[in-house]
Amino acid sequence: MKNIILLPADSYVVISKTVLSRNDTNVISMLYEPIIGYTAVALFYTLFDDLDKYSMMGEEYTHHHIMSVMGISMDDFVEARKKLEGVGLLKTYYKEEKDINHYVYLLYSPVSSYEFFHHPILNVVLYNNLGKEEYNKLLDYFKVPRVSLKDYSDITESFSSVFKTVPGTLEVNEKIAKRTTGNINISSNIDFDFLIESIPKNMYSDKCFNDDVKNLINTLSYTYNLDTEALISIVRDSIDEKGMIDKNYLRRSARNFYQFRNEGQLPTIIYSTQPEYLKKPAGDKSNWAKMVYTFENTSPYRFLKAKSGGAAPTSRDLNIIESLLIDQKLKPGVVNVLLSYVLKVNNGRLNKSYIESIAGEWKRLKVETVEDAMKRCEKEYKKRKKSMKSGPTKKKESSESIPVWLDKENKEDAASESDKEEMDDILNTLV
Repeated sequence: MKNIILLPADSYVVISKTVLSRNDTNVISMLYEPIIGYTAVALFYTLFDDLDKYSMMGEEYTHHHIMSVMGISMDDFVEARKKLEGVGLLKTYYKEEKDINHYVYLLYSPVSSYEFFHHPILNVVLYNNLGKEEYNKLLDYFKVPRVSLKDYSDITESFSSVFKTVPGTLEVNEKIAKRTTGNINISSNIDFDFLIESIPKNMYSDKCFNDDVKNLINTLSYTYNLDTEALISIVRDSIDEKGMIDKNYLRRSARNFYQFRNEGQLPTIIYSTQPEYLKKPAGDKSNWAKMVYTFENTSPYRFLKAKSGGAAPTSRDLNIIESLLIDQKLKPGVVNVLLSYVLKVNNGRLNKSYIESIAGEWKRLKVETVEDAMKRCEKEYKKRKKSMKSGPTKKKESSESIPVWLDKENKEDAASESDKEEMDDILNTLV
């Protein structure tokens, strides 16, 4: 995706692709907000406020306008906007021109509470963010009360018994506003040709693997960190007697498979990678750029697994990753840099207190990109060397292993064979 720099003078127009109901506002504030945060929700409603009372399209404004109205920075706006895009509440269109650039923001309704609690991603993320107790409270709030009508009779009148028919027809305007929801898009990592070929042809019908089923399989793959091989048996067992996929059974099987491998726990964000808008632009072919690419395109889980020679990270190490991502709110690529640095300078051990001290500093400094993290490691290493030289127990500089990207002479081009092999091994783990 093109790296677009948004300026306060750039203009935008808001177009509503939906009609919001009171229930929609409850779903956004109670179900979406724990996932995307208050600022993103406030931005959603602020964009709706830009519409006239009875209009589906607002006037043209600059982004300085919305920054002033909300009292936020441009970085805060972009982050909030991307969160709205990620959950399907907003679509953004962009047109580049000579003086100023123009944006169109399309607003969509949230999914219904029923769809939300049955969604394979939103439901799980909400549970992880809130915890079991708060999650169950929300579940109870949106439950439809059950009233027994066993002893009652249905005496409801029909339309025809109340109203008389009127001859004639009216032409329907297709442009009338209606409730519309956006889609949550996930890049596909599944080799569907291999998956389908691995299942006996007599088990499924020609219409079995339609687009809806493929989207569901891809979503479950993302949510539960399942590769193609792991999904083969899950998908095969989900085919019913008619040769079609039982979607509910497929969801349960994927969840059960994940929980079986993870001691009953639901998935977390340890499998996410660096956001696209924080990645280094393509084009640089140096080994430095290759290291940056590796950090950006590997999840912390897979990175740590590759560093351990393919062995799954321990529960203690996974807790460290989760803490860095959730508590310290570091980006996945930044977490990888921190893990790489600490493993190098601590002889392959993850010292939790040392990691947390660095992470706390990076959080305060708002370190978000991989390259910024690598530069911070350079400063941290200099501080560490100075402390060693002046401390009571002095160590020789040569006795401590350091990441190749801390070596000024090697930064732009050269890298040892072992570092090249390590990077290639990690890149080979990417699906």
